[in-house]
Amino acid sequence: MIAFEHVGKRYGGRFEALSNIDFRVRRGEMVFLTGHSGAGKSSLLRLLMRLERPSRGRVLVAGHDIDRLHVSQIPFYRRQIGVVFQDHQLLFDRSIYDNVALPLDIQGMEPREAARRVRAALDKVGLLHRENALPVELSGGEQQRVGIARAVVNKPSLLLADEPTGNLDPQLSADIMSLFEDFNRIGTTVMVASHDLALITGLRHRILRLREGRLVADEEAL
Repeated sequence: MIAFEHVGKRYGGRFEALSNIDFRVRRGEMVFLTGHSGAGKSSLLRLLMRLERPSRGRVLVAGHDIDRLHVSQIPFYRRQIGVVFQDHQLLFDRSIYDNVALPLDIQGMEPREAARRVRAALDKVGLLHRENALPVELSGGEQQRVGIARAVVNKPSLLLADEPTGNLDPQLSADIMSLFEDFNRIGTTVMVASHDLALITGLRHRILRLREGRLVADEEAL
């Protein structure tokens, strides 16, 4: 599903955020990406989202070198990926329903099918009963669940999350990780960047460890 082949990423011609990164992720696998602040986790995810391009090496998704995508192909590629951010990035002047529906509105999906998908996604994260609420009416953990519903409403084959539990207490963090495991069980490939070692080591999934832009350990699930 994912392959990094000797990938490097340099910013401004000097700062090397990633150096000689080489790994593969199987379709349907769940993987954690960890490391200190500045280790390169976000840079790696940005390469997968095609928000950045590698300075060297290749990033392949489903066998395709995504650096070679034509500019017209990038929006379609990104629709195959669900992304969850630490700060939710919700629109606070729109309802929960409208926030989750946004990706479907952008692609012009027929309203009846969009409504079915939005409500199914909200049901999966336990927030169907709050579809008419505004984000400000929800707790931090509930807002993150809305972000997850929005990320999966397109039924992506790949789900990426960048520090999705960074602002949550331990119990809420465990609940959010459980949701990612639920989506992984139905075949979605999941990659989660997290610095919370106590949490992720207890979940028994593969862990990729970065240090100063280098992959220093690839620990298979127990």
